[in-house]
Amino acid sequence: MLPFVWGDLKVVFSSPDDLFILLITSVIILFAALFDFEALRAGKLSVIEPIFAFEVPITVGLAAIILGERLMPAQYLLMVLLLIGIFLVATRHFHHYRTIHLEKGVWAAVFATIGMGVINFLFGVAAREISPLMINWFTSVFLAVATLIAIIGKSDTGQLKRDWHSSKRLIISVGIIDNLAWVFYAYATLYIPIAIATGISESYIALASGLGLMLNREKLKPHQFFGLILAVMAVITLAFITKD
Repeated sequence: MLPFVWGDLKVVFSSPDDLFILLITSVIILFAALFDFEALRAGKLSVIEPIFAFEVPITVGLAAIILGERLMPAQYLLMVLLLIGIFLVATRHFHHYRTIHLEKGVWAAVFATIGMGVINFLFGVAAREISPLMINWFTSVFLAVATLIAIIGKSDTGQLKRDWHSSKRLIISVGIIDNLAWVFYAYATLYIPIAIATGISESYIALASGLGLMLNREKLKPHQFFGLILAVMAVITLAFITKD
């Protein structure tokens, strides 16, 4: 993305406010990612994944309190239905919640969720105040440098080379798709409320379940299938009633 932001670099680095937004967003992404990976490492996926869905109300709350974004009653209702749908899709069993406070990784997931909610909000703010491409380029470079420093510090460069040779196509594919997704999200926040953009983008959980159902012949429990239908219908309706 460097060629697309090259002309803006001098302006951004000469603006303390813009630089602060870029830096604080990058730092929060770094720590949120660390909590995210720790939660997935230590906890059960069936317990951790539903917690991540709650980054949506965090972003909605920040956009409402700080930016004064207000949605129509129908949009709020659809956001709630979407959140319920995502939660149901991500939840395979409900018996975990009887002892959720005792489960490993739960607190890491909570902190990761709070961080991701803040990141969604800051990405929208940076996209509007600076540019969608700049916030994506800056955070990507920051994370790449921080990760490289950590790998060199732990003397894991050998493992990095082995992973690159064994999973080169996967790494490149994920990198491209992930960056494109964030770029599209950032551009979306220019035209629609951050809350709506976040709600629609979070439906990737339902989309992933649908792809698993079609491509991997995975079986969904009845409540998961209901949640999938609910989330898809809520997203489609939300997209149609939201005007630029």
